Amino acid sequence: MPVEYIPRTRELYRDYAPYRWVVNTDTPPWTPLTRPISQCRVALISSGGILYRDQPRFHREDATYREIPKDAVQADLDVWHFGYRTADARADHNCVFPLARMRELEADGTIGELADPAYSFMGGIYSARKVRDELAPRLADELKRRRIDAFYLVPA
Repeated sequence: MPVEYIPRTRELYRDYAPYRWVVNTDTPPWTPLTRPISQCRVALISSGGILYRDQPRFHREDATYREIPKDAVQADLDVWHFGYRTADARADHNCVFPLARMRELEADGTIGELADPAYSFMGGIYSARKVRDELAPRLADELKRRRIDAFYLVPA
């Protein structure tokens, strides 16, 4: 059944001031790969609110992320997210966190290496400022530190 996004958004945020949608006027930077994807370290990132074993749940306006080992299996994972119905993600995390599919791409040589760990955060953060000034720079620094060539961002 399709999600009625506008009514759901109004319900979730009825106690907040009206949302001012972010309008990006700058041209986003583009950095082409310097080698084929089959030779790159690729990170998986999801806004699906995936948790590994006993990691703490996310909360509203949570601008943190969780590190998920690349060898994690369905039984190791949970999901907590207030912005979408999570039953499908609980049944098969690959619908919002395609870790098993990414391991397959690594195994067949489509990507050079799946980075360990993968990352998950809770999308639906009301504050664009928190995402821009806190979450995104921390994740970008982490990816640079781990020498990641590319990442696959999966929205929930």
